[in-house]
Amino acid sequence: MSEPLAESQVQELEAALRARLQTLLEETRQILIESDEESYTRLAGEVHDTGEQSVADLLVDLDLADVDRHVEEIRDVEAALRRIAVHSYGVCSDCGEAIAYARLKAYPTAKRCIRCQQKHERSYREPGRPSL
Repeated sequence: MSEPLAESQVQELEAALRARLQTLLEETRQILIESDEESYTRLAGEVHDTGEQSVADLLVDLDLADVDRHVEEIRDVEAALRRIAVHSYGVCSDCGEAIAYARLKAYPTAKRCIRCQQKHERSYREPGRPSL
């Protein structure tokens, strides 16, 4: 059983979350600006065979995958900041016990304690799908 977080620990983790949010927003903005500048439509119009078309498609897909990952992490960070605001940060969403500070330091968006997270991962091997 872990100890509840001290106010100084919450403040430290909140600052890290806010810094990460700013980084993610800037990186996402940069990816979108660069993808617009690279003009994949132009690139796709210049392809001469299916190999070149595949490369053009891959470049578009890679940018979209990067944006998707960033958006998902932005959602996680914002959810953690909301938990801080309502004083439920650092409390496991499954069992209600305190999440260890060391876990939150390594993974500030954690919403489950280690034990419940392991149980969750065994039950839900794919997002949204319980395993048998």
